[in-house]
Amino acid sequence: HSSTGSCETTMASSLLARTVARCSLNKALSLTSVARVGGVRNATSYFTPAHEYCQVDGDVATCGITDFAQRALGDIVFVDLPDIDDEFEKGDSFGSVESVKAASDVYAPISGTVVEINENLTDDPGVVNTDAEGEKGWFVKLKISDPDELADLMTPEAYAEHCAKEAH
Repeated sequence: HSSTGSCETTMASSLLARTVARCSLNKALSLTSVARVGGVRNATSYFTPAHEYCQVDGDVATCGITDFAQRALGDIVFVDLPDIDDEFEKGDSFGSVESVKAASDVYAPISGTVVEINENLTDDPGVVNTDAEGEKGWFVKLKISDPDELADLMTPEAYAEHCAKEAH
């Protein structure tokens, strides 16, 4: 009798994990379609396997860490940002984020020059936890120097699948 109970528990937790992954994927997909159709910005989003994003509008990319990354880090207590006019190659560390759990470098998803930094994060780094990919939680805006690099990044759909795999 007890072996049946543990089997049911394993099946239930497996089903729960698949359901959560499916819900997360569906949520991510529905959010991206809303953003594309009637969102506040008319931007295209791209993602790295290391959980950075860039939202491209014209020749400027708004960059930061994804919602998945902020959840993994926990409560964010400090964000270190570069200076305006700093230049970065794709993959360069442009700053760092510290949480109660860990410190992590943040890498440029594409090459470019910093045209704006989110100075609000200096005083209120926790906004990344509540609005990582929104209007308030971005880190930097880069003037894109090589738009061809965007082809190497993940689409919202591919990123959602990547996160679903990583969550297991």
